[in-house]
Amino acid sequence: MRAALLALLLMLLPCAWLHAAGADRWLPLERQWFDDVGMAAGLPHSITTALAQDRDGLLWIGTMGGLGRYDGYRVQVFELADAAAAGLPDTYVRSLLALPDGGLLVGTNAGGLARFDPQTGRFRSYPVGAGGTGNRKIYALAPDGGRGAWIATDSGLDYLDLRSDRIAPVDIGPAAPRNFAVYQDRAGNLWLGNDKGLFVRHAGSKTFVRPEHPAGVVDQVLHDEIWAVREDAEGRLWVGSVQMGAIYREADGRWRTIPGFSGYDGTARQATVRDFLEVRPGRMWIATDGNGIVTYTPGDTGTRVLDHDTSLPSSLPGNSVRALLLGRAGNAWAATDLGVARSNARADIAFSMLPSSDSAHSLANPNVRGILVDARGRIWLGMAAGEIDIVDPVTGTVRHLKLAGRQLRRDVQSLAEAPDGSIWVGTQGLAQVDPDTLAVRDAILPVLGGTPVLSLLRLDAYMLIGTYNGVYRYDTRNGQLVHYRHVAGQPGSLASDTVRQIARVGKEVWYATNNGISIARDPLQTDGFVNLSQRDGDSASLPQNLVDSLAVDAQGRLWAGTLGGLVMLPHPGIPPYRFLRFGTAAGLASDKITALLPDDSGNLWVSTSNGISVVDGHTLHIRNLGVRDGQHIASYIYAAAARTPGGTLLFGGLGGLTVIHTQGRWPDIPKAPLRITNAVVNGHPLPFGQLPGDHGTLTLSAHERSLRVDFALLDYQASQETAYSYRMTGFDDDWIEVPKGGTPSAIYTNLPHGHYTLQLRAVPRGLHARTAESTLGITVAPLWYEALPTRLLAIVLLLALVVLLVQLRTIYLRRRAAQLQAQIDEHTRELLAANRRLDLLAGTDELTGVCNRRRFLKLAEGVRCNAGPAPACIALLDLDRFKRINDEHGHLAGDEVLRSTAGVICQQLRAGDLVGRYGGEELVLCLPNNSGEQAMAVAEQIRLSLRATRIWHEGHAITITVSIGVAELRPDEGMTSWLSRADSALYASKHRGRDCCTLAS
Repeated sequence: MRAALLALLLMLLPCAWLHAAGADRWLPLERQWFDDVGMAAGLPHSITTALAQDRDGLLWIGTMGGLGRYDGYRVQVFELADAAAAGLPDTYVRSLLALPDGGLLVGTNAGGLARFDPQTGRFRSYPVGAGGTGNRKIYALAPDGGRGAWIATDSGLDYLDLRSDRIAPVDIGPAAPRNFAVYQDRAGNLWLGNDKGLFVRHAGSKTFVRPEHPAGVVDQVLHDEIWAVREDAEGRLWVGSVQMGAIYREADGRWRTIPGFSGYDGTARQATVRDFLEVRPGRMWIATDGNGIVTYTPGDTGTRVLDHDTSLPSSLPGNSVRALLLGRAGNAWAATDLGVARSNARADIAFSMLPSSDSAHSLANPNVRGILVDARGRIWLGMAAGEIDIVDPVTGTVRHLKLAGRQLRRDVQSLAEAPDGSIWVGTQGLAQVDPDTLAVRDAILPVLGGTPVLSLLRLDAYMLIGTYNGVYRYDTRNGQLVHYRHVAGQPGSLASDTVRQIARVGKEVWYATNNGISIARDPLQTDGFVNLSQRDGDSASLPQNLVDSLAVDAQGRLWAGTLGGLVMLPHPGIPPYRFLRFGTAAGLASDKITALLPDDSGNLWVSTSNGISVVDGHTLHIRNLGVRDGQHIASYIYAAAARTPGGTLLFGGLGGLTVIHTQGRWPDIPKAPLRITNAVVNGHPLPFGQLPGDHGTLTLSAHERSLRVDFALLDYQASQETAYSYRMTGFDDDWIEVPKGGTPSAIYTNLPHGHYTLQLRAVPRGLHARTAESTLGITVAPLWYEALPTRLLAIVLLLALVVLLVQLRTIYLRRRAAQLQAQIDEHTRELLAANRRLDLLAGTDELTGVCNRRRFLKLAEGVRCNAGPAPACIALLDLDRFKRINDEHGHLAGDEVLRSTAGVICQQLRAGDLVGRYGGEELVLCLPNNSGEQAMAVAEQIRLSLRATRIWHEGHAITITVSIGVAELRPDEGMTSWLSRADSALYASKHRGRDCCTLAS
């Protein structure tokens, strides 16, 4: 009994110790992640030498080929001065110092000291010699608290008074003239590092002396060439040498060495120390020339090295580090020989374990497909190609195993700890690993053959094995194996043969399959399952039938991850099973869920195909992990997840292992500003000192109508995960999104005059990320013709012009109307005459010139209607034997006879009498105001005149006679009757022998 208790205690001690130690136990396994800014980003030279962050948060990068200003997206380069621009006196920049006014001091290798004026955007060089620096080679610059700057040169020490802008030499006494480092601590002591060692001028003193120190290694270091001096937050002074490494001085004056990095390393010299940086309280980064960055925390037994790893693109790009800088957003910057490296040194939420050349502290394979935390706290990682890594957070080491035999190069998809402590490995079939010797035994269940094992769950003495061929239940006590699977037509069998995960939910066992979830009320049952699946039109069912993962949180809620989103069952043991759904609309990074892990605070962590999300256990609000949190693995496609006894969460993905410290919190870092980093007006850039800040204003002249505003969130982190947008109120209808991966710029051309507000927005991704916004008031002055007085005058003149034009138009129209009226009157008269002529022509017989029948009848009808009691007569005349004339003399002679007859008749009539051609050789007369006797007299006169007429045609005389019938109008008699009686009288004349007149009775 005592032995058992002792064994249990020994087994629990590592877990308890691991929990107490917290995230620091992972430190040896954590690889610092660096992003680099090199020549591809626009730097003028790959060897970077100095760093500074100006008042507005922009990063200045000194190189051996010029100076760059970086906003996270763009590098603006400054090079040698020429006749057209006041640039740098030398492109080899050795040191930089940001000034309170937003300017910059630049120390060069051979050109002396220059000062950048942000109001003009130009550099001004200080003289060398009297009134200037003591030498052209400037090694270091240091502030003295805002009033001025210390200048360490190759021949002494100078001081620049920023108020008077004057440089004066400083008496350094016994110190060497070649000074490589200068630093003023918070107490006002001035420290000077040179080729004779370290010197100090205490506050209130004017003399440099060697600091008090013990003999031995400290003395050796302090008498070496000193290139770096820095004070940390606790008042420790760190000193770096050329070949003796580094030491530090406690705030109480005691000197300390750094294990393995103070004095000679045996007979070998240490790498030259170039700079120090306190990345977080107590943790120092030491920049070296050729050995990367040495990290050390006072009290540690050794150091760690951050250096370039050819197998890791995220490692430090170069091992020669000349400068370090801690940015205001928590970034640690390193100037290396292959560009500038940036790392979020304060991110303590997550980090990634990746393959690297340091096999004892890294993974063997980037694809983590299964995870198990055993009873000893060791982490087993199942990987592709039959590899297994064993991570021991206690020792901070990784051991690597490779399966052989039937499992050679087969993916490890599941892991479980058996009752005897051995580790079962699910690949194609099952392998077993001895927990002590790590010896591997393959094919422990031959019946499985080459069946891929997708999931394993230890259930007391049983092992449940999920495959593509259903589930196998193995009794570890007697070796009994039971197989159950999906049976078509049996709704109580497993939902599918593909069983991706098996989970214990209370007293039940839940199976996640390719066709939904199967629930076993009795853990040992092999059929009679309750099956849950997607139901069309039912939003409370599963959103998709392929279920990858299951988890129960601290509140007893069941969560399931599917390829269609995340679902939650508030009471998993109580039907009916009604799920709540969560997808991308609720904030998830993706609907394709791969693994689920609850934490100690009741939150649920979710890995998806393109990231990791966390669901707040109380509010169910969803946030997404991002690069700012230390999450760098892009995709998670396997149900690989586990939780350590200390509460650390592990997710396997494509690219490595993500380690999440759920209790990790961001340090107190100010919110990064969203800043305008450059502005170009009509093709001309504004000086940086004239760039407006948040709620600032920008006034454009009347001829300045094109504007480009470059802006950036100055945390310099995860540019691909920051969504930018902008909107010009008064000009844009909606927000304009900057394309993902594009440089954030707002571009406008042909801006109308007026007042606008440019709104800028940056939405970063991360658990603690905050949306940043900035506004800029923009005024565009009007051109002279756009000004209000000018426009009013123009309106008045326009109105006057309109009135004048209206008057002139009216006069013109009146004159024109009169002319048109005269023309109309003349045309009307002509038209009337033409109409009369037309009417006459229309009513005239063409041959004889008298009325045609239609016109005659119309006129005669008028006579009849208006006759009243007055007499009126009609006479019909017919030429006798007219056919004989046509036959003997021809039709032309007949036509001539008709014309002559009409002419004779017209000579005998009065004005008002009517004559017309009735048809053929017949003519008709209408004699108003004539009685029958009077009409007969007229007819007789016509007959006699015609009889006496001789008509000559082609030498022949033609004599004509005519028969006439006369009818007097009776009262109320119609035209037809009237003509009919005249016609009857005519025929009576014909019957009497022709050439006579007859009056109708």
